[in-house]
Amino acid sequence: MNQSRIEWVHLDSVAPDTLRIGDVVSAAAGGLPIYRVVALADAGAWVRDEDHAAVRLLPISRLHWKFSPAADEGEAWG
Repeated sequence: MNQSRIEWVHLDSVAPDTLRIGDVVSAAAGGLPIYRVVALADAGAWVRDEDHAAVRLLPISRLHWKFSPAADEGEAWG
């Protein structure tokens, strides 16, 4: 995926349905690392760093941006 074409939407960490498994998220729009949500927990989201394959639990409050798939139609990520 061409990262120069990625469009991010602000993540509302208060909304209960903010994240879904498979979502691509980041702490900063266009920033690194970029994570993929692999599981959800009461304490936050289990995310995988796509560059290093590391999985860790992050509080949802640390994730501020979500990839907008409609902005990058025709290109799969991951």
